[in-house]
Amino acid sequence: MTLKATLQATAALALVAPAGAWAQDDDRPGPILQETEPLASSIEPEDTIIVTGSVIRGTPEDAALPVDVIGEDELRKLGTPTPVELLKNLPVSSGVIGDTNQFDGRAQATEGRASVNLRGLGPERTLVLLNNKRLIATGAIPFVDINLLPINGIGRVEILKDGAAATYGSDAIAGVVNFITRSNQEGLRLTGDYKFIDDSDGDYNLGVSYGWQGERLSLFGSAGYQHRSLLLARDRDFAVRPYEENPEGGWTGGGNPATFLPIGVLGFTPEGAPITGPNAGLTPDADCGVLGGYVDARNFCRTQYTVFDALAEEENRGQVYGEVTYAVSETSELELTALYGQSEVPRYLSSPSYVLTQPPGGQGSGFFVPASNPGFQQYAADNPGAFAPGTVGVLFPTLLYRPFLLGGNPEFDGPTAAQEGFRESESWRFTGSLSGEFGSDHAYELSATYHRYDRYFSGWDSFGDRVNLALNGLGGPNCDFTNPANAGDAAAGCFYLNPFGNAIRRNLGTGAVNPDAAGPFNDNSELNDWFFVQTSSGTENELFVLDGVVSGPVGFELPGGEARFGAGAQYREQNFETIYGENNNLANFPCPSSSINPNATCEAQTGALAFLGTNANAEGSVEVWAVFGELQLPITDRLNVQLAARYEDYGGDTGSTFDPKITGRWQMNDTFALRGSVGTTFRGPDASSTVPGSITVLQLIQTTFKPVDVIGNEALQPESATNYSAGALFSHGGLNASVDYWRYEIEDTIVTEPLNGLVSTLFADPSNCTDPAFGGLRSRFTFTEGVCDINNIARVRTNIVNGGSVDTSGLDFIVNYVKDDVLNGGTFGIGATATYMIEYEVSDQIVEGIVVQPAFDAAGALNFQTTAYPVPEWKGQAYADLGWDRTDLRLTLNYIGGYDDRRAQEGTGPFRLREDIVGNPRLLQGAEIDEQITLDFNVQVDLGNDLLLAATVFNITDEDPPLARLDYSYDPFTGNPFGRTYKIGLTKDF
Repeated sequence: MTLKATLQATAALALVAPAGAWAQDDDRPGPILQETEPLASSIEPEDTIIVTGSVIRGTPEDAALPVDVIGEDELRKLGTPTPVELLKNLPVSSGVIGDTNQFDGRAQATEGRASVNLRGLGPERTLVLLNNKRLIATGAIPFVDINLLPINGIGRVEILKDGAAATYGSDAIAGVVNFITRSNQEGLRLTGDYKFIDDSDGDYNLGVSYGWQGERLSLFGSAGYQHRSLLLARDRDFAVRPYEENPEGGWTGGGNPATFLPIGVLGFTPEGAPITGPNAGLTPDADCGVLGGYVDARNFCRTQYTVFDALAEEENRGQVYGEVTYAVSETSELELTALYGQSEVPRYLSSPSYVLTQPPGGQGSGFFVPASNPGFQQYAADNPGAFAPGTVGVLFPTLLYRPFLLGGNPEFDGPTAAQEGFRESESWRFTGSLSGEFGSDHAYELSATYHRYDRYFSGWDSFGDRVNLALNGLGGPNCDFTNPANAGDAAAGCFYLNPFGNAIRRNLGTGAVNPDAAGPFNDNSELNDWFFVQTSSGTENELFVLDGVVSGPVGFELPGGEARFGAGAQYREQNFETIYGENNNLANFPCPSSSINPNATCEAQTGALAFLGTNANAEGSVEVWAVFGELQLPITDRLNVQLAARYEDYGGDTGSTFDPKITGRWQMNDTFALRGSVGTTFRGPDASSTVPGSITVLQLIQTTFKPVDVIGNEALQPESATNYSAGALFSHGGLNASVDYWRYEIEDTIVTEPLNGLVSTLFADPSNCTDPAFGGLRSRFTFTEGVCDINNIARVRTNIVNGGSVDTSGLDFIVNYVKDDVLNGGTFGIGATATYMIEYEVSDQIVEGIVVQPAFDAAGALNFQTTAYPVPEWKGQAYADLGWDRTDLRLTLNYIGGYDDRRAQEGTGPFRLREDIVGNPRLLQGAEIDEQITLDFNVQVDLGNDLLLAATVFNITDEDPPLARLDYSYDPFTGNPFGRTYKIGLTKDF
């Protein structure tokens, strides 16, 4: 019998027998972030502790469960970090989404959102709760947006570092993060803080909360507003580097100025018709270097787009939250809550325009510019001898040209004339619960949750066929492009687009001036608005949950006390709908030529946009039924055991799961205790991943971003895991310590097929392009001219699938020491917490019968374009705290261990040897991402009259994040781009 089968049988027997729970003192060692009383507060401690990890009402915090509690005062001592700042520094968390990271497919289109990612297993594998109730997870990689939680009303955060599907159901593979509000607050509280950031207008947070506790009626509400200011990449030296230092740092081969092929008359047919073709090799624009570009050994003009991008987007967020609790009778109460959150990124910055990845009509090799183009004529005049006699024009190969880059986009007037998109999120959440007691100390709760989360995106892209017409002088909304004689005739509404560097007056990212600029300057709004168009999409997501739980004594006692049980049922329904805008909707523009020929037909509907995806509207729904139970058994005064199990049914092809768990704690003596657990967990597919339609992300291939379609899969099965943990606890005097071993064995992982593996496998050997065994893999790629070559990739199709397995394990360490009565009555504390990732083994990933990603260990690696996130082997925090009278001082050290870019070992991606940098010792810069150590200092002063002043210096030594061979030259999942910052805040209670 397998371990899972044994656990299932044990749990099934336990759940049909009498069940119960035990009460005990909370004597476990506190984590480094332990809850203490605020220096100035009118808020009384909570009477009822919500225990993360149990459905049994009234159970005290249980040492058998590895739960870290981060209290409100502890958050202040950390400088009241934003959710992103808190989670990036927590040792148990890796691969956090929240800082701008538009160039990684796992974080694209998440601007303004923030995730939780326990153990680095992916945000979709961490369950996030608000007051023990589920929240909706959305997005291409579904996660809960913690930016829209009631930040100014949170009293503490509980982090369960263990799988909890037996208690909570799907998504709790890595653990649970439970945000708990200050429901027992008395009176009014006002808060505000401001953070000073170099080269930025700074960030600030304003909040108000109010609580009132009556005899039968209790009220609590909070409101908050947060603003994050724009920080441009060009304002941080580490983010914008020369080509020789980091060719992957935003340097593209598909830019402007660009690279072209001169086309001449090579001969004549017997009938006298000219035969044209290249009469010279690839030629970089003569203005490439003067405008800040770089000509590489392949004679490509490399230009940099990150000078137009942001390290932090401007963000505005607000939340309003309310709770009403009414005692219906002496034994029951009704609670209603409402939450509204809204966030926007009003000016999402991106490249002035994107590279053209589809040739005109979906055929051919690129975009032809005739010698009649004024830009061509000016170029020939400025560069005598640049073109051989008989040159009739030039060809800008597909993937090597975009309409706007270094000169900015004339349609935008922002700080760099980058294109500006928009991001908005709105969240509505309502809960209602009726709870009380019945019989002999039994409790019940009936609850309902409705959560709706809407997301809106807008951006811009080019209609490729319209760009081609404009290059030939036939561009414009009023131009009759069917008549070649109209070329360049402004009176006929026909205009030229100049593709050469002489159309760029200066590099708006660096300020470099072009002495050859002679125009035309491409500032014709009528023309630009015709080919450069807005895209948009909106998603509507709904979650409805019904819960019923009963708990209480079973009716018998064990030697350690009374046995207790908890049991219940749940119904969940998740719905989603995606609606695309006019220009990026396949219903309007199905083919590459649809923008100029509404009746165009095509075999593959890739849309008319030259870069971004064009998709079809989609909708989907998932319904889940569940039953669950817990049994808490105080075997002796020192040995406690908890059994739990849950059954969930998804219906249809997805099926069902049954997941048991056993947890125990043995108090060996007053100083030492042991705890452990073993169980199974799972994650079911969300509604959007089972819809056959696609979304499009942008991924780096070679040196250019390409569109990658991600296709849903209605045949997805739940992924399942077996979780183990074992820990030892020590407590003596003021010293508390613990060490826990944990292990997750995940099977049938729900993943998107790895792009890096698809590309590197197909092009590992040139013969793969013709080998029949690789035919299925080749079919995933769209090539320009249909030629199978890594430089000709125009688009890639990947699927969401049940992939291989993941086995990961590690150790958590916590130690704290507190000594009272120092320095005339003060309190001194020191402590540390750390997580060590022992292994993160990912099995082979197979696509179309070919192993595209051989098994690898993701621990201590960047894991670019794989199925894993960046996972440093070591993460830790340490602190020293001194408090006396009305003052508290806290010094915090944050540590992230170094980790590797495995592409260096594989010789792939940025570490593939290229002629221009062979032998250059800087080739391997970034192969090892250095460790990161930062220091923060916080001081809190009680000014009297319930007024608390807090001041913090983050990153005292102004450390830059270490180099990674990525677009921003650092890892946004892990590092912090802001440098030294200063924060000051006030809290006033009335």
